[in-house]
Amino acid sequence: MTTVVLVIHLLLALALIGTILLQKSEGGALGMGGGGMSGFMSGRSTANLLTRTTAVLATGFFLTSMALAYLAGNRHPAADTLLTQPPGQSQPAPAPAEPATTPAPAPAPAQGGAPLAK
Repeated sequence: MTTVVLVIHLLLALALIGTILLQKSEGGALGMGGGGMSGFMSGRSTANLLTRTTAVLATGFFLTSMALAYLAGNRHPAADTLLTQPPGQSQPAPAPAEPATTPAPAPAPAQGGAPLAK
């Protein structure tokens, strides 16, 4: 289900980008929708069509964003990764390691030896 909504969301995003780039603006932009289609539609009707199309695509983008957020919030954390186990199937704790034996203390040096040099 999430994959289907995500694919629709991506297609809407691409269509929205294309529609916005086709619109004629005062700043220049691509403005491909204005002058080239004079025989088919007037500049005003083309602008109205692109504005309505942008509004519809933006609404669909918003709705799919909300759907994806809802679907992401309803996931079970145990199903997300293979490293975690479901709550009822925990492994037993490993047995503690045997304590290490301490080595016997080294014998003390003999008392009657030569004095150490300083």
